[in-house]
Amino acid sequence: MRFAPYIKEIGRGAKGAAPLGVDQAEALFGAMLDGEVPDLELGAIVLSMRIKGETADELRGFMQALQVRTPQLEIPAGPRCVVLPTYNGARRQPNLMPLLALLLVREGIPVLIQGRHDFESRVSPFELLAALEILPCATLADAQASLHLGGLACVKLDLLVPGLDRLLALRPRLGVRNSGHTVAKLLDPCARRSVRVVAVTHPEYLERMHAHLCADQGSAMLLRGTEGEAYANPRRRPRLEGFNGGEAFILAEAAEGGAPPAPDLPDNPSIQDNVACIRKMLAGDLRVPEPIQTQVIALKRLACMP
Repeated sequence: MRFAPYIKEIGRGAKGAAPLGVDQAEALFGAMLDGEVPDLELGAIVLSMRIKGETADELRGFMQALQVRTPQLEIPAGPRCVVLPTYNGARRQPNLMPLLALLLVREGIPVLIQGRHDFESRVSPFELLAALEILPCATLADAQASLHLGGLACVKLDLLVPGLDRLLALRPRLGVRNSGHTVAKLLDPCARRSVRVVAVTHPEYLERMHAHLCADQGSAMLLRGTEGEAYANPRRRPRLEGFNGGEAFILAEAAEGGAPPAPDLPDNPSIQDNVACIRKMLAGDLRVPEPIQTQVIALKRLACMP
C-alpha cells in the first residue's frame, strides 16, 4: 500500500486539503491500526489529519476499520452495557467516573470501563480505580466473566485493541492528540448491546459526534465531559443528549448559571481523598451531586430501551 497519495490529499493544510472517501479512510486507518505505516509516513498522516480535522466520511471509515478489529464481549441478558471511556484523568476536580460506574451497577446496569492514561500532569484514573479495588482485567475472558458475575469490568486499551493503543501512544512523542483519540471514545466492544458514553471537550466535536452517532444507529449518550472524563460536571450539569436507532433526543438540558466550586468536593484531591469522597457518597454519608444522579437515570433509561 502506498501512502504518498493519501498524504498528498490530506496534507495541504486546513483549507487546501481534500477529504478522503469512506473506503479510503477505512483502508488507511486499518493500515495504521495494523502497524503497516512506516514512522515517517505515519507522522505525516496523523499531523495532517490533526490540522485538517476529520470529516463525517473519514470518521465513518475510521470507525469501520476499528470495529472489525475490536473483539466483542458477550453481555448478560437484560439491560445494555454502559461503556465508559477513560483517557484523561483528574486535573483539578475529583474524578467521579468510578462513582458513576458503581451507581449504575447498583441499578443493575452492567458497565465496561475502557481506556488508557499517559498524562503526567493528571492523576491516573487507573490508580484511582485500583484504590477502589477495581483492577484492569488480565484477559478478555476475565472481562466477560466480570460482567456476568459482578456487572463491572475494566479493560485497558492495549488489551482491547493494541493497534489503537499504539496510535494513542504517539501523543507524548508528537505533543498533540490524533484521530485515534477521537475514535477511542467511540470504541464499542459490545456492539448493539451497548450504551456508549461519548464525552468531548471542544464544542466543534459535539457537532461532529452528534452527526456520527445519528448515522451510527447505535445507543449512546453525548455530553461535554468533566476535564475530559465521561461524567456530568458536579458543579453544573451539561446537556445530556441521547441516541438510539438513529434518533437523537435530549435527556437533560444544561443547567443555567455558572459553575461555582462545590463545598462538599475537594479541589486538587489526592487519590485517597478522591476515594473517600466516592465511598461516602456510595454509603449515603455525602450527597451525590444532582448532575451525576441525572446522568445515572438517563443512562438507565438508554440501557433499558429496546
